Amino acid sequence: MNLFKQPRPTAKAEHLQQIKAWTQELLDLPAEVPISISQLQCHEPGCPPMETVIAVMSQPPQTFKIHAAAGDVTLADLQGAIAPQGLESNIGSLQ
Repeated sequence: MNLFKQPRPTAKAEHLQQIKAWTQELLDLPAEVPISISQLQCHEPGCPPMETVIAVMSQPPQTFKIHAAAGDVTLADLQGAIAPQGLESNIGSLQ
């Protein structure tokens, strides 16, 4: 028993696949471009307790951070993470 380990919320595989599909469509990526989703805990002051990082292994590689557990990420969250980076995307086309 580890008294110091905090339980992490886990996302269902279907939701992770949905996040990948949204990312692929928003960025107009070919199907062969790998997309990695990681859920990280932050222990620094002022940092949200859970963060989802989406890494797109394109050229150049891109990363997007969302301050929520992976299971709580919505399409709007992803659109908000992609839009500030000024990327060519299909943000308005998904609802």
